[in-house]
Amino acid sequence: MKYFSFIACIFSLLLFSACENDLKDVERIAGNKASTPVDKSTGVTILYSDSAIVKGKLVTPELNHYTEQNRYEMPKGLTIIFYDERQEESSRVVADYGIRYENEKRVELRKNVVVTNVKGDVFKSEELIWDESKRMFYSNQLVNIIKQDGTNIYGSGFRSDENFDNPIIDKAYGNLMTGDKLNY
Repeated sequence: MKYFSFIACIFSLLLFSACENDLKDVERIAGNKASTPVDKSTGVTILYSDSAIVKGKLVTPELNHYTEQNRYEMPKGLTIIFYDERQEESSRVVADYGIRYENEKRVELRKNVVVTNVKGDVFKSEELIWDESKRMFYSNQLVNIIKQDGTNIYGSGFRSDENFDNPIIDKAYGNLMTGDKLNY
């Protein structure tokens, strides 16, 4: 009986000390302010130009700017259209979610990311990240590239220069069209 009382007493002490720690965590969490957007815009179109020549256009139904984290979030999706020197569409990017981290100079696109170019090539993935400092795109998710000539490539990851001219596909497999010259 002594042992039973002793074990019950130790168990009670452990229980009360665990509750005390949990209460401290609850107070700490309750004291934190929720991250709310400082600026919330709807129906947004942003034009990017260089020397008064439009290079791209971003369209999103909702844009949230969080000043504390210095980031822009597009929770309802986005479309980016790039233009060539003749002001004709050269490529298009569509995603269900996007976020831009100003300090890190990084853009992350997530969920149903599709990139198409004027040649008819299509890139599909659940993720596409643009590192502005390194001027490159990459993805650590499954990717699928479908070329106009019928080439269909799958891979476990992807990286390329920002023009998609030199893609590297990790663990690539698929159907490749053969001929005099491959475009990749």
